[in-house]
Amino acid sequence: MAELDDIYQEVILDHYRKPRNYSAMPEANRQAGGHNPLCGDRVTIFLKIEDGIVRDASFQGAGCAISTASASMMTDAVRGMTVEDAEALFRSFHDMLTGDAPDSDAGDGLGKLEALAGVREIPVRVKCATLAWHTMKAALKDPHPTADAGATSVSTE
Repeated sequence: MAELDDIYQEVILDHYRKPRNYSAMPEANRQAGGHNPLCGDRVTIFLKIEDGIVRDASFQGAGCAISTASASMMTDAVRGMTVEDAEALFRSFHDMLTGDAPDSDAGDGLGKLEALAGVREIPVRVKCATLAWHTMKAALKDPHPTADAGATSVSTE
């Protein structure tokens, strides 16, 4: 079990040290900002959605290793998904971290995202891991997609 924990920890550290998709996206047609006032993490999620598919995803912000790694892994995961599949992935990921999924289902089908499952053992860090996800969900729900949709805001209070 310790070997698996080491592998998961390395995945998280890799995404923290070299975050994927870390950039503003001028061509984004959905955007939302999120803030965790408990620790100061901030994130902006940029999505380009065409024909109901997440064609591109990126983020910017400042936060702890868990927050940054989660945003990096999430933007990788949702690219190419339908909006509905991205919302379903949000639910699965959230359930895994909050314990809302039965233990036998926790993390099923999440691939590398399962590396963040250990966060559920540290409840104060769950908000760090889910900040980008709640922010992405807000961007997906934006009823008026525009390149200037930065007014949508999420807080994890």
